[in-house]
Amino acid sequence: MRMRKKKNLVPRMERCGPVWVREPEQRRGRWRELMGPDCPLYVELGCGKGRFTCDSAALEPQALFVAVERVPDAMVMAMERAMERQLSNVFFVDADAARLTEYFQPGEVDRIYLNFCDPWPSNGRAKRRLTHPDFLNRYAAVLRGGGRVQFKTDNRDLFEWSLHQFPRAGFDLEEISRDLHKNGVRGVMTDYEAKFHAQGQPIFRCVARRRWDYRPVISPAGGAAPKA
Repeated sequence: MRMRKKKNLVPRMERCGPVWVREPEQRRGRWRELMGPDCPLYVELGCGKGRFTCDSAALEPQALFVAVERVPDAMVMAMERAMERQLSNVFFVDADAARLTEYFQPGEVDRIYLNFCDPWPSNGRAKRRLTHPDFLNRYAAVLRGGGRVQFKTDNRDLFEWSLHQFPRAGFDLEEISRDLHKNGVRGVMTDYEAKFHAQGQPIFRCVARRRWDYRPVISPAGGAAPKA
């Protein structure tokens, strides 16, 4: 479902200036200057309205969270949420996941969250899936050795397909759950996740660890790179 255009989008985004990183490429290799040299750096791709981002940042105030969202009408709500809660360890980037290597240097990121991305069910659009090897290679490029991707979805077909893609891009699967909340809610939920869980839909989750010896090959984001 396409999100409605927000009224006064530009001034609302301007008011969120303290948490909005407008030129993320200028931060490449320097993100920890926002918090401290030893803080873990976590990146969420597709933060939506920001429930997961803000709740996670509140629970882990020692970590730096960077949320990437390509839909400004969603991101402004996430930024307002962070501002209202006076969170000082979360920042937002209006960008496409295909350009991730432009914003983070190799090995800079400790963890990537990938929550309820578009499944793109048509085989002809498989390259748009955020768990396609082209994207996973980008994640591997910016993650440190041993860094992890945490992936959640309500789409069984996407999940099963994705389990086969992670090993192709230098990741080892550590945790696999096909009904994450079967015995009670586990971890921080997204807005979508809470809705699906309330409807009785199983939530699928896996954690994939980047191999230390993997050397990703990245195609230019401006060329034939897929888009989310």
